[in-house]
Amino acid sequence: LRPNPLLKLPPGQVEARGWLLSQLRLMADGLTGRLQEISRFLQPDSGWLTLRGRGWEEMPYWLKGYGDLAYLLRLWKVIVRRIRKLPAPVDIYEESDMIIRTIRDVFTADVDTILIDEPQAYQRAREFFQLVMPRYVNRLKLYEGKEPLFFRYGLEDEIAKIHRRQVPLPGGGSIVIDQTEALVAIDVNSGSFRADDSAEETAYRLNLIAAKEIARQIRLRDLGGVIVNDFVDMRREKHRRDVERALRDAVKRDRARTRILRTSPFGLIEMTRQRVRPSLKTSVFMPCPCCSGTGVVKTPESMSIEVMRLLLLASRRSQIARINITVAPEVAEFLNNRKRHELARLEKEGNMTIQVVAQEHASPEHMAITCYDADGREVRFP
Repeated sequence: LRPNPLLKLPPGQVEARGWLLSQLRLMADGLTGRLQEISRFLQPDSGWLTLRGRGWEEMPYWLKGYGDLAYLLRLWKVIVRRIRKLPAPVDIYEESDMIIRTIRDVFTADVDTILIDEPQAYQRAREFFQLVMPRYVNRLKLYEGKEPLFFRYGLEDEIAKIHRRQVPLPGGGSIVIDQTEALVAIDVNSGSFRADDSAEETAYRLNLIAAKEIARQIRLRDLGGVIVNDFVDMRREKHRRDVERALRDAVKRDRARTRILRTSPFGLIEMTRQRVRPSLKTSVFMPCPCCSGTGVVKTPESMSIEVMRLLLLASRRSQIARINITVAPEVAEFLNNRKRHELARLEKEGNMTIQVVAQEHASPEHMAITCYDADGREVRFP
């Protein structure tokens, strides 16, 4: 074989016909409305649709991965330009920060304006736009107002909402979102929502509103895996199908892959959503050290009963002469008041001394028991 058996043809020497032409048209149809986001080669005057010029020949290579190479080549030009223009020492490149990642993952042609209130972050975002999407660079604005940006547009309240378990719906009603290890459960509650005098119509209209809010909350909280939606029961089959359609329409703008099943016999709509990254709850919160993430703790009475069981066991050990118990103040109060006679009986039967110590700021389930023998040496227990 010759060292280079393939001949390089200059642009314009190949003309698309037949199957290739049909495939190019299919690819163009699939990118309708987003052509200019993909590449400048997909703009109407590039030859991609008219089959003139270089656009239609070069675009398949971009779609096969050469777009990444082009991005790196552009990035290298930016690095070289910064080296030449900026005095040393200076950072010439760093991995994409949160602002760049957000623009890259969220920005579409539907976004009218992006406001950034920090000059350096604004400059980084502007460089990214000039590198990747130069035709949209004018949509990036530097916010210079005196009032904080998030308060100016009410974002603080919206951020607080996506951390709440219960989300209110317009006109009354709410949705409740519970995350578990296996799935995400979303329940729709009617509350004070009313439509006419018909329970069926009320449920139908509420579910339509809830479907849009569910899709929005799933996207904002970045929930993934199996999601079970419990809508308000509806008897009419048409209403059920309309709610399914509304939910499907609402998740269309979601970049993560989503699959929605038909309404089950129990009135549930099950769906799956691609896990792109850890959920917002996992990223922002950590498990509570008191309840280990369960959301509940034992009552003082329950903790007192547990303490009494351990003291009963200790009273059967002949080598134990003194016991110190450290618990939360509420538990110590319950033991000293409600269990005082039982404690005195155990001291007499076990021939030992029991001391209950209240530790301030201790968690409700905190309990530490230290045992000593008659010589003051610590005894291992239990």
